[in-house]
Amino acid sequence: MKKLILTTAAIALAAGAAFADGHAKTVRMGTEGAYPPYNFLDDNGEVAGFERELGDELCARAELTCEWVTNEWDSIIPNLVSGNYDTIIAGMSITAERDEVIDFTQNYTQPDPSAYLAASADVVPGEGPIAAQTNTIQAAFIADKGWALIEFATPEETIAAVKNGEADAVLADASYLAPIAADDPDLVMLDQKELIGGGVGMGLRESDGELKTKFDAAIQSMKDDGTLNALIAKWEVGEQF
Repeated sequence: MKKLILTTAAIALAAGAAFADGHAKTVRMGTEGAYPPYNFLDDNGEVAGFERELGDELCARAELTCEWVTNEWDSIIPNLVSGNYDTIIAGMSITAERDEVIDFTQNYTQPDPSAYLAASADVVPGEGPIAAQTNTIQAAFIADKGWALIEFATPEETIAAVKNGEADAVLADASYLAPIAADDPDLVMLDQKELIGGGVGMGLRESDGELKTKFDAAIQSMKDDGTLNALIAKWEVGEQF
């Protein structure tokens, strides 16, 4: 186990060194591609959504050449550390637990309220099983409450669990659930909301301090000139700064 940890650390340091010495030509932006409106794949199979627009603008301001890479959510942090891409920009909330493994930029969204989507407005959270995507702040919240938790690898599976009666409700970002509730007459958003997490930021390897500094400056410049608030309003991903 120690050997494995040391090997992983060595890979991360080697990946970070490429940015430190200025030889890296392309920054690989890792995302899930399955969590609208933050990120999703369009009809051409290309990454789209709030974070695609945001990431492209951040790369332009940081004078970086960027390409987009998709990765399943449950392995998105390990594959960052292993060097399969250079950032995570995937609706990832900043938490102390994650910050022990990777580094984060400043947040580019405010904490988004988490909401419950259910098949009936009579559902009381905690009285029956609640679905959540694996390794999310919502899954951790449900577990901390001591409620019955059913975890799934993808957000689509959490919705299916509610529709087929496997779970009473799903807990996820309100901005993700609201369009689903609007389009499906058999599902309803409950009034109860949960405020968890510290906003969403870009994840980076701890060895990539120079890259973090570049993206922090770009995020701040978008906050300062109002373009970040404009994107937040366009994609309805939460409160503006």
